[in-house]
Amino acid sequence: MSLQAKLTLGSVLLATLIVGLISVVDLGNDMQRQFDNTLERADLLKNVATKLVLQALDRERTVPLAEALRDPALSKGLIDIMTTSHAVLEIAVVSPENEILADSDPGRRGIISPPYPEFPPIVLSGWARKLQVLRETARYYQLEQTLETPEHTPFLHVRVIIDPALIRNDIIPNMRKNLNVSLASILGAMAITFLFSAVAFRPLGQLGHLLDQVAQGELSLEQIQQPGKASRDEFAVIASKVSLLGQRLIGAQSEVSDLRGNFERLLRDLEDAVFIFNREQRLVFASGTVEKYFGLSRAELTGKHLAEIFQPTTTLGLLIAQAAQTGRLIRNRRLPVTLPAAAGDVTSVLLSVDLLENQPGSPNPAAGLLVRLRDPEATRKLGRQLQTADRLAALSRISGGVAHEVKNPLNAILLHVEVARAKLAQGNTDIAPQMEIISGEILRLDRVVKTFLDFTRPVELNLSTLRLTDFLTELADLARPQATAGGISIVLTQEVEGVDIRVDRDLLKQALLNIVVNAIEAMPNGGELRFSATLTDDVAEICISDTGCGIPPHLREKIFRLYFTTKPSGSGIGLAMTFRIVQLHDGTIDFTSEPGKGTAFFVRLPTAV
Repeated sequence: MSLQAKLTLGSVLLATLIVGLISVVDLGNDMQRQFDNTLERADLLKNVATKLVLQALDRERTVPLAEALRDPALSKGLIDIMTTSHAVLEIAVVSPENEILADSDPGRRGIISPPYPEFPPIVLSGWARKLQVLRETARYYQLEQTLETPEHTPFLHVRVIIDPALIRNDIIPNMRKNLNVSLASILGAMAITFLFSAVAFRPLGQLGHLLDQVAQGELSLEQIQQPGKASRDEFAVIASKVSLLGQRLIGAQSEVSDLRGNFERLLRDLEDAVFIFNREQRLVFASGTVEKYFGLSRAELTGKHLAEIFQPTTTLGLLIAQAAQTGRLIRNRRLPVTLPAAAGDVTSVLLSVDLLENQPGSPNPAAGLLVRLRDPEATRKLGRQLQTADRLAALSRISGGVAHEVKNPLNAILLHVEVARAKLAQGNTDIAPQMEIISGEILRLDRVVKTFLDFTRPVELNLSTLRLTDFLTELADLARPQATAGGISIVLTQEVEGVDIRVDRDLLKQALLNIVVNAIEAMPNGGELRFSATLTDDVAEICISDTGCGIPPHLREKIFRLYFTTKPSGSGIGLAMTFRIVQLHDGTIDFTSEPGKGTAFFVRLPTAV
């Protein structure tokens, strides 16, 4: 079905629905009016009948109640008022025991007549309930007036009996008339809406044909804009916009193509081999370095299944297949490999597997698989370069501290040399104080230089493989006596079960104890010293935190400098030595601190392979 037909049909159905709803509401309102009128007339008749009964009782006060209600005038009056309403079936006067004492039908006197359902709740109900009442047969309703004695004791009931069938007879003619009008209105609305829609939506077909011609190149914008054809302005505007969108689409495709080319060139320059598989585990993209591992070009591998490239019979293929099936990620997993088509002596790789995900809420969350193979030697080479850069930066920081310590003695020596020269120029040979100061500063300068030489002298590491949990427990036990004496509690938390590190045990212990001692001294009034260890990929992180005074922001860049200290008796060597030892183990160290809340040092070391 075309768009024009759908719009036309929708407009007709909408108009029909609106007119139909209006007609139904009108019919419902007419039915409600009939029920309201019936209730109003019945209530009026009930009041009139009650007056007739009271008048009859007043005329016959000396006779019993039942005899007084046999008054012929009362019966005639009940019959007269009942005939004024088509919906009222009967007017009865009954005793509290439901015995009819007077009736518009004299033949019903003496009959026991239970009460009927009340009519007012039906009038207040909805249309559905009223329609149900109108369909009922031999079902009556009543309006009742109770007469009471001065002691409020009921002695008579005046009932007006209503037959819904009589209401139906009054409503049906009006409903038929309204229904005919409604049907005519609906048919008229459908016809008018259909004609209007056909005329109004006719240009859509012409516009669709016109756009098809523009898309196929059979009609140019210049031809569209030629004068002498109907609706040319509107078509020209829409066609121009479609043409503009087409040009933008072509530009976007060109940009995507350029971006893909740049992306491919970028990946070709990497040392990693990158494979991207789609949802069906077919290779859709591979970097240029795949030839290094497989000896095949990207064109030869594209389109192949994951199992064809990485065979499940190999350790590499088995791990990739498990990751694709379970969704578990793999990060830099070192694996021995034997690739039959490999070019070069590749004996091991670092494997990483990631899942490519769709947008949130998509029925297929997994959009593909990203597999990356990395040469460990290239990684180590890059790591060594980064370590060299870190050590040069550390050496720069340490040299800055040494320069500061050397500068002060030199300034003092220069100052007292000038003083001695001035004395000698004046003929004063008493320069012993200046020479003594100069001698002391020279000795101090000698100590600074010797300390620096000792600090920078190459250290031969005595490496051994240690279980990280045991090492951290031993470190906490060493700190416990001093911490306990200062009212400091020790908390040890480890999440590195089975993790080993390869370090010089004594040097690393010395480095971490420097941090521990500083933490204890930062809590003179007691506190909490916390040791924790976690593992991220192949890096173990040791955290030593305290609840002391913290490090002021303006001192944080200086704490690892040689000779820098804030303690009156400090040497300024401890944290500088810690920094150097961590660097020698190819690790990193940093810290976070908040004044008044404490400091946390983080030492990160590679795990043992």
